[in-house]
Amino acid sequence: MADQMQWANALSTRHSLEAAVTDVVERAVSSLTAPADLGLVFISSAFTSEYSRLLPLLAEKLSVPILIGCSGGGVIGTTVNGETQELEAEPAISLTLAHLPGVNIQVFHVVAEELPDLDSSPNAWLDLIGVPPSPTPQFILLSSSFASGINDLLQGLDFAYPGSVIVGGQASGGGMGGRAALFCNDTGGEEHQNLYREGTVGIALTGNIVLETIVAQGCRPIGKPLQVTKADRNIILELDEKVPLVVLRDLIASLSEQERILAQHSLFVGVAMDEFKLALQQGDFLIRGILGVDPTAGAIAIGDRVRPGQRLQFHLRDAEASAEDLELLLKSYQDQRESEPSAVAALMFSCLGRGEGLYGKPNFDSELFRRYLNDIPVGGFFCGGEIGPVGGRTFLHAYTSAFGICRQNNAEC
Repeated sequence: MADQMQWANALSTRHSLEAAVTDVVERAVSSLTAPADLGLVFISSAFTSEYSRLLPLLAEKLSVPILIGCSGGGVIGTTVNGETQELEAEPAISLTLAHLPGVNIQVFHVVAEELPDLDSSPNAWLDLIGVPPSPTPQFILLSSSFASGINDLLQGLDFAYPGSVIVGGQASGGGMGGRAALFCNDTGGEEHQNLYREGTVGIALTGNIVLETIVAQGCRPIGKPLQVTKADRNIILELDEKVPLVVLRDLIASLSEQERILAQHSLFVGVAMDEFKLALQQGDFLIRGILGVDPTAGAIAIGDRVRPGQRLQFHLRDAEASAEDLELLLKSYQDQRESEPSAVAALMFSCLGRGEGLYGKPNFDSELFRRYLNDIPVGGFFCGGEIGPVGGRTFLHAYTSAFGICRQNNAEC
């Protein structure tokens, strides 16, 4: 029998960093029957003052060639009983280890100042990342919270690596002013035991691995799709040749009382990602926030560039919409993958604005996920922004849960 891919995750809530590291290493290593090739570690911001000690402690107890990780406002992992837990605002460490036969792993760290211009050739991006475009790599990215150039990096990677799947999240600190941290250790390369405060650390995976994504933006559409007929950068000046604010006020007036209350603080815009799809449905949109309105001109500013000809639809977000959105995507994923090798692990990148604050109870997204993909280890963290594809392009999201689901390559099995 061929050597099989193996993944394991361990979660610890020990308040001592040494005890927590010992705990997760012992449990994760004992769950594998072969040496780990890759590690991913997520540490809660409750350990902020001890970030610099994490990699040395791990190196003492764990032998793994490549390890990346970051800090999070909360961490997600698998308990001794095999249940996934989302731990918010308390000391915790989540360690994922993977034995990856037939998989090549390359690690990199880039900062905003190194990024090529967006009109550069693909070769400029290939040189920066140091990963060839063929065979097609799959990327996992962990980015610092501020000034990381992550939006430009995602555009550049999509351009230089067409067909690659990219998933990940932005590290988060503990509340206002909490410093985020990125961790990177490549025992055979230049990134040896580094703690970074800026930029993006990433891994590129090629060979006997498939990385698939579920990106749950947690919104439901209201009203009908509208066409942008006039725009300037991120400002919508006309919708269906009408004043945008008038269109929006008419829409809100048509809503139920409960929806009108929700629209006061949870109204978003969904930009259609497929220009040619006639019947737009939930999941066909890239969700962006409304930044402001100009009462005089009736214009609406949103959190992304928009151009004439694009279609958009207003959306509402609440716990019910978020649950429905994730369940819809999970059902679709399950239906489409029945004949393929089973998923063996998942990484979960969830917004700090979800979790118990959104649903009123803990572990909601992870429990829903396990209803459809059970008995696989899940590790991750609560992010300042989530990275994942919508409509074939990769974006930085907010209020989203993005899952990276790993399985062996069909052709290799």
